[in-house]
Amino acid sequence: MSYVLVSYESKTGNTKQMAEAVSDGVKDAGVDVKLKAVEDVSIDDMLNAAGIIVGTYTSYGIVAGKTKDLFDRSVKIHGKLKGKVGGAFASSGKLGGGNEATVLTIIQMLLVHGMIVQGDSSSPHFGAVAIGKPDAPSLKGCQSLGKRVAQLVKALNL
Repeated sequence: MSYVLVSYESKTGNTKQMAEAVSDGVKDAGVDVKLKAVEDVSIDDMLNAAGIIVGTYTSYGIVAGKTKDLFDRSVKIHGKLKGKVGGAFASSGKLGGGNEATVLTIIQMLLVHGMIVQGDSSSPHFGAVAIGKPDAPSLKGCQSLGKRVAQLVKALNL
């Protein structure tokens, strides 16, 4: 059975809480999920996943260091993630803290790998975001992201 890998980097627990909600959305769509802190993600985890959703806290307006390191390490499998489904989420400490820039940076890295990223015509368009501790609408966006990625994995028979 295929699974979706949900990877997160969390400093305060906020991004971890978001990752758990993303995972719930994947499960609600009937797809297996592996939830892992970014430092515990192996290259094999990425290769074996049908979908990969990555989340991080925003650090200086972009992805945090361990998340960037995961993608730097993934150069070993460049081209081997082609056709898998991807998604992104981010948290920050304040409004204007760089959430969308962080999400778009993750999406860029997923696209360089040849992955498929589906937007959402209703908010949040690019990926789930939260400012500080995720509130109910933020967590709903996380669940929606997980569900959307899982549904696309199923539709593509990955």
